[in-house]
Amino acid sequence: MDKKSKNIFIEGPIGPEKIAKSIANHQTKTRIGGHSIFLGQVRKDEKEEGFVTAITYTAYEEMALEKMNEIREEIFEKYLLSCMHIYHSLGEVKVGEICLFVFTSSKHRKPAIDACEELVERIKKELPIWGKELVDNNKEVWKVNK
Repeated sequence: MDKKSKNIFIEGPIGPEKIAKSIANHQTKTRIGGHSIFLGQVRKDEKEEGFVTAITYTAYEEMALEKMNEIREEIFEKYLLSCMHIYHSLGEVKVGEICLFVFTSSKHRKPAIDACEELVERIKKELPIWGKELVDNNKEVWKVNK
């Protein structure tokens, strides 16, 4: 199992090339039978202040990585996973771009799906990561996770 501590943060959006390469890298892992992927994309929400054009993400990185490692270990203990990959953007991510990529793999689909869902929920609730929404009239609004 791939349980090494990893830095989940990427500056800017997570590009389609990174997602495609991550998927392609698993073609040689023939003991895997199921993958689950979550892609978080910045929405063009309408706020009182205007339409969202981008989100600027910041984090208390050291604390976030420490907590992510704890979550990672708990998820590996709870589910029969072959591997898990998590990437979260820092800095500005424009509407339509990807800011969160969670990818889990297992021998069968159910553990991969369940682990992926739990990871996304825990990342949103437990990691000290903040988003400031930029709106089209040059105002900023702190994002509230739902």
